Amino acid sequence: MSPSWSRRHFLKSAALLPLASQASAAPAIVTGKPSTGLRIEEVKMAFEDFNYRVPYKFGGTAVDRVTLLNVTARVSNAAGKSVTGFGSMPMGNVWSFPSSTMSYDTTLNAMRTLAKRIEKITGGFQDTAHPIEINFLLEPEYLKAAAEVSRELALPTPIPKLCTQVTASAFDAALHDAFGKLLGLNCYQTYSTELIGHDLSRYLNADFKGESLASYVTPTPRDWVWLFHSVGGLDAVTPGELKDRLHDGLPETLGEWIQRDGLQRIKIKLQGENLEWDIARTVAIDRVARETRPDVEWKYCCDFNEHCPNVDYLLEYLRKVKEQAPQGFESILYLEQPTKRDLKADRQNLMHEAAKLRPVVIDESLTDLDNLLLAREMGYTGACLKACKGQSHALLMAAAGKKYDMFLCVQDLTCPGASLIQSAGIASHVPGLSTIESNAREYVPSANAAWTAKFPGLFDTRDGKLATKQLTGPGLGAVP
Repeated sequence: MSPSWSRRHFLKSAALLPLASQASAAPAIVTGKPSTGLRIEEVKMAFEDFNYRVPYKFGGTAVDRVTLLNVTARVSNAAGKSVTGFGSMPMGNVWSFPSSTMSYDTTLNAMRTLAKRIEKITGGFQDTAHPIEINFLLEPEYLKAAAEVSRELALPTPIPKLCTQVTASAFDAALHDAFGKLLGLNCYQTYSTELIGHDLSRYLNADFKGESLASYVTPTPRDWVWLFHSVGGLDAVTPGELKDRLHDGLPETLGEWIQRDGLQRIKIKLQGENLEWDIARTVAIDRVARETRPDVEWKYCCDFNEHCPNVDYLLEYLRKVKEQAPQGFESILYLEQPTKRDLKADRQNLMHEAAKLRPVVIDESLTDLDNLLLAREMGYTGACLKACKGQSHALLMAAAGKKYDMFLCVQDLTCPGASLIQSAGIASHVPGLSTIESNAREYVPSANAAWTAKFPGLFDTRDGKLATKQLTGPGLGAVP
């Protein structure tokens, strides 16, 4: 029985079920490769809420709280060994499901409802397979569940694919963690064709025929990765911008963060709707950075969160920054998602001219290989990898990005705890990629409290780097 037949058979069978019963139906998928993977015995999820220390403004919206989705998956193998894997991810509804008509609570409730459906779908998977294969087979069912939830909740805008991927990512992470634990290996040592059961062409395209995912990741992490410190739209760059001090023992201005953490990399959150503000903000950040640490070779990421009206805005921004702060312009390492995430509806905003100046990477747009290839056609030269889109997705897009010679980076969803460990793992295992954000230490340090002492130099840094050499434990490495 071939895997492609089994997927068609499952989809056909599911289509025959009454709509009301599909949400709780257990997917009886048979892949025909029972000896190479895990078998899911039980999946459980829980939510955990934290308030932000200070609001984080990006994409025109200020976020002041986070709900974590924590997933445990008990799995077994053919020999009868049983282990439990763990995955965690912020429910980033403001980023993955932005809306001008629905409230924060409405979009978050949609994600929470969808998570319960995904819990049933994942827990009902009855075959033995590798986590990448499981995610490949189940993502269509996750998307179908998202459409059902959208209808049942009468949402004015359906749950988008990106949001579905974010909701499913903790489940995918738990399975990768569990599979590594079954084998007593770090998960980055489990991506061979023999263990997955297929080459990359099954999950990407014919360009990857005969290729193994293992050839695109390293089995051991690099010792450290650069930390990109985020400066949100409300963050104080200078002391004069502070209205009131928190006096909570943490830095409160950019200069204070630079001094305490030995920063050398900065992510600049920009508006994309106010050119003069964006230029002035960039110039001010560059000035403070150089005054605070004049000996540093600074690098910046400029993130517009898709709010630039067109590519001309981006080109004018670059021209003005170069004019007003030549060193600051030279320090721009890459530009992140300047215009709308729906590339098919925004085909006129080609990035070829901007990409001649600096790499232009897609972030919100990157939900699958088709969008990656479309972005390349439109002049994008890089791609952002995110744990919140799923471990399986991030690794497959890393392989595609490397194959097509694209600039790659890892970005955050203000990931605390286990989700930061997963994100840091990606950053430290993809060759040529050595940067990552770590926003939770700024905005929601309370969510890191239980993890900081266990992973020295990862959650609390003083040299501008995150220590990743220690992430060698079984599974995703969250066990020190």
